[in-house]
Amino acid sequence: MTMWVFGYGSLLWNPGFAVARSEVATLQGYARSFCMSSIHHRGSEEAPGLVLALDEITGSRCQGLALAVQSGEEAETLDYLRERELISSAYLERDLEVQLASGEEVTAVTYVIDPHHVQYCGGMALEKQAQIIATAVGGRGPNTEYLYNTAEHLSEIGLGDPELEWLMGRVREITA
Repeated sequence: MTMWVFGYGSLLWNPGFAVARSEVATLQGYARSFCMSSIHHRGSEEAPGLVLALDEITGSRCQGLALAVQSGEEAETLDYLRERELISSAYLERDLEVQLASGEEVTAVTYVIDPHHVQYCGGMALEKQAQIIATAVGGRGPNTEYLYNTAEHLSEIGLGDPELEWLMGRVREITA
């Protein structure tokens, strides 16, 4: 049986595991947003950055990619993803149904925000998000790089995100 992973942020452009196939997919009931403070990868404890997470919101949906894990690599991939995504316990690992563009429904390992975690910061104004992203830097590099790579990749696969595109333009103004 194929193991699927739902990518909506950095997994789109940096999965870090062997992907056998990818397909545009939709997850119902969750919205992609910069609702998680990043104190490891894109910020620090002293100057947290922001990373994308899936916030459970009734009636919302998120489009991303369903990534099929290379056969035989499932256990290794899950170990890798847990080390990467569960570094601070702000994400919760869930097996959620996503609908592929082909119409097929598959269960995908998906990382969603824990709204009770100290790093949850949902509902922040876009301007404030832009101010934080413009200056934060973490262990995996500048927060700007994370924003630009994600927004540009979504656009390349036909899933442009208006909020991320606005943030990208505003962050470029701030950093100019």
